[in-house]
Amino acid sequence: MNDDVSKIDNLSAEDLTRFILDIIHRSILHYGLWFTEVRHQMGTARALGILRAAYERSLDIQMNRLAKVFGFELKDGLPKALIEMDRSALKQLLDGFCANWLANDGVWFQAVEFKDGMNDAKRCNDSVWGQFSPIEAWSIKRLLNLPERPGLDGLKKALNFRIYAQINIQSTIDEGPDSIVFRMNECRVQSARKRKGLDDYPCKSAGLVEYAYFARSIDDRIQTECIGCPPDPHPGDWYCAWRFTLNN
Repeated sequence: MNDDVSKIDNLSAEDLTRFILDIIHRSILHYGLWFTEVRHQMGTARALGILRAAYERSLDIQMNRLAKVFGFELKDGLPKALIEMDRSALKQLLDGFCANWLANDGVWFQAVEFKDGMNDAKRCNDSVWGQFSPIEAWSIKRLLNLPERPGLDGLKKALNFRIYAQINIQSTIDEGPDSIVFRMNECRVQSARKRKGLDDYPCKSAGLVEYAYFARSIDDRIQTECIGCPPDPHPGDWYCAWRFTLNN
């Protein structure tokens, strides 16, 4: 942006666009900081209840305002154009958002790694997963209208609606009435490293947090066991595998 610009009215179209995108970025950060502070002050359980009310109200406000600006029609609070979009195009949009999420995760990891080293990046990464996994589980339970304790059937459904499920290839095997095995057969991050001739990224420390917290947030009776996750050796048909057991 031009250093001489002192008023918004003097911005070029390009700089005004850049400013709008910066406002969107600030809004996302501010929204996240609100949740972080409410959780800090009131605890996770109460914060998630407040988040539900804030999310529903915020979505209604944002959609109505954007509909007025861009001139699109809403149907049940959702953009009608998206609802009526060709299904393959809608799925492509979903895949794009999920891929961008993964890219952002990598951007943050590398930003810390290049500034302060791998150990600090992994430490931050593991902590982020400890916070994000319960939120993603809460979001999916809300989306699917799952009961408080949906059991392993609920967990299997929820695993299919994680962001990772849209960009990786995964599978679930029933071991019995109280146990399932989840496998990440193709991982975009690890596959990219393999193509470059690099060793697997050692993601076990993050996985131990990610999967245990997610499963427990879906149903607090579910226990998680790591069967294998890099740097552990693994067969060619999966990168990591996890056993979920329902403890009655």
